[in-house]
Amino acid sequence: MLGAEVIRASFNESELQGGTLGDVRLVEGVAETVNGDSLPYKVVWKKQRKWERPGDPLSWRREYDLYRSDFGTICSEVLRWPICYHTEMNEAEDEIQIWMEYAEGASGKALTIDMLERAAYEIGRLQGRIYANPDAVGKLANFGDTGYLRRDYEQWHTLSHNLEAHLSEYSELTNEQKQQLRDGKVRLREGESFEYTYLRTDYCHIPQHLKQMIYDIDDNLDALFEGIARLPVVLCHRDYWLENIIYNEGKIRFIDWDTSGWGYLGEDLASLIADDYDFDRFEEFCERFIPAYYKGVGEYMDVSAIASGGERNFIKEMILLKFGYRQVQNYIFAEEDEEEDRIEAVKALQKIYEMK
Repeated sequence: MLGAEVIRASFNESELQGGTLGDVRLVEGVAETVNGDSLPYKVVWKKQRKWERPGDPLSWRREYDLYRSDFGTICSEVLRWPICYHTEMNEAEDEIQIWMEYAEGASGKALTIDMLERAAYEIGRLQGRIYANPDAVGKLANFGDTGYLRRDYEQWHTLSHNLEAHLSEYSELTNEQKQQLRDGKVRLREGESFEYTYLRTDYCHIPQHLKQMIYDIDDNLDALFEGIARLPVVLCHRDYWLENIIYNEGKIRFIDWDTSGWGYLGEDLASLIADDYDFDRFEEFCERFIPAYYKGVGEYMDVSAIASGGERNFIKEMILLKFGYRQVQNYIFAEEDEEEDRIEAVKALQKIYEMK
């Protein structure tokens, strides 16, 4: 990292992101070199233990595999991932460790709409460039497949717990919903999630036209994915949203590649538009991000028919696939004193409903 032989270093750790199986820390201090120089440093240290994502069992080690490959050479100076300095695999513990560049800049809610528009353009350019030069990544292993989007959506249908789990103190259900289950007013159907079941009851007061919007996706899933499958297949980051984008002086770094893989044109754009944003600005995001994305892609491949509306782009449907049931969940699990959360969930669904 420092381009010098280091004989000792002081360090302090602070948590950037923590979880049951993953731990990301900022390590900073002063390194002393063999020549007597004292060099300040910052480095991100990421540890990840093995876990299995349904349908994608190797995702837990994907960043490790990609950082040990030549994938970084495919990125550009404007849009790239952080530099990796060192990787380790502890096979006995089923754990990877990665030491990488600490990228400073605006991220999260600090990103302006101009920055995000640039992020839409640049991810389009990257996908177009790889599409035009498939040999550049043809030999790389451990990418996810095109079935990810459907598998991820269908979890909302089938992720379920038994009645005892739903009635436990650890359940997200409200006291009213637990009582409805005890009284038999709401009946769990085997193999279906609570969200899927509850959405279809009269106790869920989401407006009917918004419910129907979700039903239409559920009831026509095969036909929908037949249409999506006609889109160009591109390399998707699949978690391309404001918390994973870092912008600094016109350059973008994006992090967290564990879900990356082959997907369909527009998947990352759908995330950029709708993941954790203020839906009061939804129309503005669509008006600015969608043309920017297709402009970037269009530098390397012909998307004129899709960009002009001559062919269906399925962006609205992808947004629903990614975030429709998430908003349903936000509505269902809001407590009695969290009425604002229900209002925001309905507002988000209404904005998607109105999307052209």
